[in-house]
Amino acid sequence: MENIIINEVGPRDGLQNINKVLSVDERLTLIRALEETGIEHIEIGSFVSDKAVPAMTNTGGLINKLDNIDNYSVLIPNKKGLDEAKIHRVKEICTVLCVTDSMNQKNINQTVDETLNDLKLILGDSSKNGIRTKCYVSVAFHCPYEGKVDSTYVEAVVGQLLDYKVDEVVVADTIGAAHPKEVSALMTSLSSTYKDAIFSCHFHDTRALGLANVYSSLEAGIKKFDSCIGGLGGCPFAPNSSGNLATEDLVGMLELMNITTGINLDKLLVAREVASKLTNLTLKGRMY
Repeated sequence: MENIIINEVGPRDGLQNINKVLSVDERLTLIRALEETGIEHIEIGSFVSDKAVPAMTNTGGLINKLDNIDNYSVLIPNKKGLDEAKIHRVKEICTVLCVTDSMNQKNINQTVDETLNDLKLILGDSSKNGIRTKCYVSVAFHCPYEGKVDSTYVEAVVGQLLDYKVDEVVVADTIGAAHPKEVSALMTSLSSTYKDAIFSCHFHDTRALGLANVYSSLEAGIKKFDSCIGGLGGCPFAPNSSGNLATEDLVGMLELMNITTGINLDKLLVAREVASKLTNLTLKGRMY
């Protein structure tokens, strides 16, 4: 099978929900360890309120220490975040839309419609400035406040984002509640409805179904996945959101299936040890 792209979210999603706040230099150490594995796509941080997410303080300073950020992305919550991204010459931004009003209010204090209006402006501005764009369609399967999310509604929201010229849509199982049949149905339908769109998936491993959901997505034709070293992470605004799918587990499964990733598994395990020491956590995926 052709190459599968892994987007490592450890330096952003992985660090935002743990007790220890890493310094800029410690975050840089983690990124360097991840680069050594052969990972080319890394979400390095976010331009959010230091008060709301202390772990992401001084992302601008971190960017200044990096040599080449062509394949690195930064999450932004609003127009102010985009302005910061432009100042630091970021090449790719990630935006977030929680598809239920309850979750979106908790996350960024807006309704879905309000965020869509903002995203139309942000995506247009980014396009004019040559900045690639991704949008996380969060709680795409289940919401911690509203339960099961209607898939036809999700498809309609994705259609709006594509009308706004987003470059990539990341379908996110934010609380790790989806099962493979749900994932297969939604991703097959999205790929069929929007044939020219670029889709990727973001899974959490709350119910130990992360790898099974990846397999369902592969069967639906998805070729890019988010993952996080050591299974770190979880959304600070989503109750019961445990860690992300561990990068080493994802790469390990793909290797066993003879699917190329270009990532060195042994060096991934080294990077996991680096992450463990930096965070003061014992990180253990299922791959040893």
